[in-house]
Amino acid sequence: MKKALMVWGGWDGHEPRQCVELLAPVLKNEGFEVEIVTSLDSYLDAAKMKSLSLIVPCWTMGAITGEQEKGLMEAVKDGVGLAGWHGGMCDAYRQNTSYQFMTGGQWVAHPGGIVDYTVNITNKTDPITKGLKDFAMKSEQYYLHTDPGNEVLAHTTFTNGYDAPWIAGTVMPQVWKRKWGQGRVFYSALGHVAKDFEVPEVKEIMRRGMLWAAR
Repeated sequence: MKKALMVWGGWDGHEPRQCVELLAPVLKNEGFEVEIVTSLDSYLDAAKMKSLSLIVPCWTMGAITGEQEKGLMEAVKDGVGLAGWHGGMCDAYRQNTSYQFMTGGQWVAHPGGIVDYTVNITNKTDPITKGLKDFAMKSEQYYLHTDPGNEVLAHTTFTNGYDAPWIAGTVMPQVWKRKWGQGRVFYSALGHVAKDFEVPEVKEIMRRGMLWAAR
């Protein structure tokens, strides 16, 4: 049985516990043994990390020690998959640029707060997005600094810059995958709070992304 480690904590505004509890059954239904923890010290357990197929972090902001970061990054480099969403993965540990190098992006803004926007499927043949159509969201529209090496699967266009009108027209990656050593890394900027996963495409993209990332 494949093992998945889900790690939640940090800022409560992104509902980390609720999101993890919502998505843990998705992995269980796919045959994973799921462990949910609230301590980054799990990354220090080399034997545990080596046994995993997948790590799913949901930890907005906060701080990670050098040894914790090293344990996580080495596990992914050695082949453990990494998959996450929204601020739980790409707005974590803002001082840790090596972590951001691994994930492929970092949150910088969500102009306008909760707004209506469209997610466009960029890659219509990839297994993660195949068969899905463009869809509407009412949530935070993430503006990120992203790695040009990412394989982008979906994007959004800022049609209104709100308090930053100069960004209108900017096309921003929202879903991508990449490699880190031997490990697969998947990220979706969708999922500000648990309710966002009620949008079928958001939950399905996350399900497929986790399965793709897992070794």
